[in-house]
Amino acid sequence: MIANPIEPPVSAVPNNMLTGAAYLESLNDGREVWYKGERVKNVTEHPAFRNSARSMAQLYDALHNPELEDKLTTVDKFGIRTHRFFAPAYSADDLLKARDAIDIWQRINYGWMGRSPDYKAAFMAQLAEGYGFYDPYGDNALAWYKRYATKGLFLNHVLIDPPANRAKPRTENRAMCVSVDKSTDAGIYVSGAKMVATGSVLTHATFVGLNSGASANMEANRDEDFALVFIADMNASGLRVMSRPSYEFRANSPFDAPLGSRYDENDAVIVFDNCFIPWENVLIYRDVDKVKRFHAQSGFFNRYNLQAATRLYVKLEFCTGLMVKGTQASGTNQYRGVQATIGELISMRNMLHGMTTAMASDVEPSLGDSVVPKLQLAAATRVYGTNVWSRVRHIFETTLAGAPSFTISSVEDMHVPELDHVIDTYYQGTNLEGRDRIKLFNLIWDSLYSEFAGRHGLYERNYAATPDQQRLDTLRWATNRGDVDDYTAFVDEAMADYDVEGWVNDVWK
Repeated sequence: MIANPIEPPVSAVPNNMLTGAAYLESLNDGREVWYKGERVKNVTEHPAFRNSARSMAQLYDALHNPELEDKLTTVDKFGIRTHRFFAPAYSADDLLKARDAIDIWQRINYGWMGRSPDYKAAFMAQLAEGYGFYDPYGDNALAWYKRYATKGLFLNHVLIDPPANRAKPRTENRAMCVSVDKSTDAGIYVSGAKMVATGSVLTHATFVGLNSGASANMEANRDEDFALVFIADMNASGLRVMSRPSYEFRANSPFDAPLGSRYDENDAVIVFDNCFIPWENVLIYRDVDKVKRFHAQSGFFNRYNLQAATRLYVKLEFCTGLMVKGTQASGTNQYRGVQATIGELISMRNMLHGMTTAMASDVEPSLGDSVVPKLQLAAATRVYGTNVWSRVRHIFETTLAGAPSFTISSVEDMHVPELDHVIDTYYQGTNLEGRDRIKLFNLIWDSLYSEFAGRHGLYERNYAATPDQQRLDTLRWATNRGDVDDYTAFVDEAMADYDVEGWVNDVWK
């Protein structure tokens, strides 16, 4: 593809993206977040969200690390320095470098924060080249890209209707589903609720749309009030965030909950109560056809699976390390069956890494001059990735057996001198002191067995739509692109070699 030369030289382009401190400060904007019956005054200081906010701030500080800046950032065709995945890609090389930038970021949080700022970049980057798709609101799309890329903003998204009365069409369930109440010269007013707003408490804005299954069922001349795509600032009047229980809030100490105490990207429900959305934040308005085409044509689907698979292979590296250390501590690491399961974990990691390499290398044209991973590869990675985690959990549960539950009640037991002998004698591992073994297995517990871990199991299975929807999308897109016709034609070719009289093809006569 055609490169976009810029002036002045890349090295001289300033980095105006948020620092960690600036990111934290930007969240204290009057947003309406509710937790345990109280409106949260400042999410960056509240014990339900404080450490997670600081975990995200580490990502922003990395953007300004001189040792990482060249690997993490690029300069787009507008002369904006931004994260490599926040900008459109114009070649396979661009996508590979973007994948590697995602990799660097994900290692900062060990792969445990799936909806980090690079996730929504899968969509926002395409606004730079694809703003024409959103006409007559194309100028809004381009303006949002520039604002987003310049600061490295953190967006979440909400696409799913509340899980109630789904047997009814939206027109009969209007109170639940986001729809337009009215429009004015200044903007639109919307009401309804959306789930699951993962990480929304810590984001700058939320992208509001529809998932592929819901949009596929929309009908013209019926669902126009629901055919909306817009961006809402998190402090918009009439926007309310209802948080689920926070694992960070419940954590006694980092020793007891080393992951949940700092990496809980809290899920929430976003309620729009006559919420005002200015026209400059609207991308699609009462356009059923465009909403139905959004997932396959916006580039979002192709790109988000690259981010998600990269994040997951980093997470699998971490879990493989846990399994190796856990079996070493138990003295079972030399067992043939144990070694086989570790080999399986490594193979799953390598499969995902290979899939990201394939997605970044085998590209297709997208909006404008940009390229994205081929749709078929993205769909296949989506299906594979959302099935991997249940197998990982099964391996841990059957290989480590009851070892993770062999622990103490909390870190407080370690501060009781009369228990020192008990811990040193009975909780030791193979070549591992009792305190160190407990520390290791607390980390294993929080990764695979705790409530925090249970939420991750649910997330990995369903974050990319229900299993049925993933497969239905794969079939629909393969059908639309002619793949299914090619597969059946392949069979017809084989069947044409013979008939009831014998061979038709001269090769076998």
